[in-house]
Amino acid sequence: MRGLFAARPLLLWPAGCALLVASVAVAITIGPAGISVGEVAAVTVSRLGGADSGLSAIREGIVWDLRLPRTLLAAVCGAGLALCGVVMQSLLRNPLADPFVLGVSSGASTGAVLVVVLGVGGGALSLSTGAFLGAACSFALVLGLGHLSGGTTDRVVLSGVATMQLFSALTSLVVMSSADPEQTRGVLFWLLGSLSGASWPDVWPCLLVLLLALPACLGRAPALDALVFGQDAAGSLGIHVARTRLALLGVTALMTAALVSVVGAIGFVGLVLPHAARAIVGPGHRRLLPVSALAGAIFLVWADTVARTVLDPQELPVGVVTSLIGVPAFVHILYRGRRTA
Repeated sequence: MRGLFAARPLLLWPAGCALLVASVAVAITIGPAGISVGEVAAVTVSRLGGADSGLSAIREGIVWDLRLPRTLLAAVCGAGLALCGVVMQSLLRNPLADPFVLGVSSGASTGAVLVVVLGVGGGALSLSTGAFLGAACSFALVLGLGHLSGGTTDRVVLSGVATMQLFSALTSLVVMSSADPEQTRGVLFWLLGSLSGASWPDVWPCLLVLLLALPACLGRAPALDALVFGQDAAGSLGIHVARTRLALLGVTALMTAALVSVVGAIGFVGLVLPHAARAIVGPGHRRLLPVSALAGAIFLVWADTVARTVLDPQELPVGVVTSLIGVPAFVHILYRGRRTA
């Protein structure tokens, strides 16, 4: 299969896009209120200016206002996290790197907790805004520490680890000292990653960031191919390593911050899905980046479907589902790395 798709990549794009569209359509039909794919299509056409769907206002609202934005947000977040994972693993030359290695997730968590628990902003800041500002602060701190310590890739990673621990400690301190039980439960649910309450205003900013980040990463695909072999090799090919690394770190940090600020920290998508995509299309980033995005989108659509239905009427944080799937895959990656070392 890898050889077929590597030789004929044009076969993969329509197949992947069709599978994503089918996954979104079918996922919307799953839930307590039975909805058919035909009804999903009718509501979508109606809301986009076509003929009336003929459904009741309640059933139309279930599709358009509840399930469709949530499912689309899952697809956008899955695509974005997988895309960030590809870039981070290539940029840092580490198969175990993921979008949260720069401490962005921990910073977002601290920002969200400060708004929800301590009321920072006096009601003018939403949870998502606080999370985004926290993520931006953590990334700025990582860049500052990395620059002061020499600016090498290893130093940047170590700065990310230190920043992650710092903001995690701050989050725990605020929750333990100031939150009541109800706030603690809500914050914990968000920290584990949740798509509950997703709405159209959540979808559009994340989609815009993804649509800007994907071509930006694709435009640097040759540089990513070269950076896999090390900074010296990339420099010998005429690539401005420092500028390219800073630009890609900025793009991935911005996208991770935007996604985490809306849905919380959803783990393992950016770690595991790039490896699955490499097994299909190989290491070339012109194919790997879009295929990883498609794979991440499809994966998170179904992970969220499981999260909201497996314990119905209760709902699991989607991060729990991705972790239960991702940990065995992570172990497999470690074992395969040991065999090939």
